[in-house]
Amino acid sequence: MILLENVSVEYARSGLALDDVSLGIRKGEFCFLTGHSGAGKSTLLRLLHMSERPTSGEVRIAGFSSSRVRPKDIALLRRKIGFIFQDFRLLPDRTAAENVAFALKVTGARRVEIQHKVGRLLAQVGLASRAQAFPTELSGGEQQRVAVARALANDPMVLLADEPTGNLDERATRGVFDVLRDINAAGTAVVLATHDLELTRSCSGVRTVELDHGRVVFDSGTAS
Repeated sequence: MILLENVSVEYARSGLALDDVSLGIRKGEFCFLTGHSGAGKSTLLRLLHMSERPTSGEVRIAGFSSSRVRPKDIALLRRKIGFIFQDFRLLPDRTAAENVAFALKVTGARRVEIQHKVGRLLAQVGLASRAQAFPTELSGGEQQRVAVARALANDPMVLLADEPTGNLDERATRGVFDVLRDINAAGTAVVLATHDLELTRSCSGVRTVELDHGRVVFDSGTAS
């Protein structure tokens, strides 16, 4: 499903962001990426999204390779990958339903299909009753759940989440995380970058990979 082989990313000004990282994530797995700010978590997620390429090494995800993928294939790849951001990135002049629908419209989905799927996705994240609310009328946790529904619009194989609970209080954090666990239980792989160690410690059975200065320093999936 996901494989990084001897991957390094180096920037001209800041130096190494990832340093010889080798990591595999299985189909349907839930994996935390932890580490301090600047440890390389966001860089790794951008590599998986193919919005960046490694300086050396290879990234493979959902059948695509960073060393061979063509620019025209990236749109196809991203239909297999959902991405959730810390700052929600909802369109402020559109309702919750319209924000989710937008992700389907850009792929050319039919109107009837969009209406049915938007309703199902909002129900899945517990927001069926808030479909016509605008982002300013939603709490932070509700906005992030809309963002989760939008990320699921194309039935991705992998869901990437970059500090999705970083702007939320403890109760909202738990609500969003519970939604992500349910999504994972249905078969979608989830890779969640977070610096919230309390969250990772409270979740038994979830793999944790810790980065420090661009290197993997701990992996519970391989720890004895």
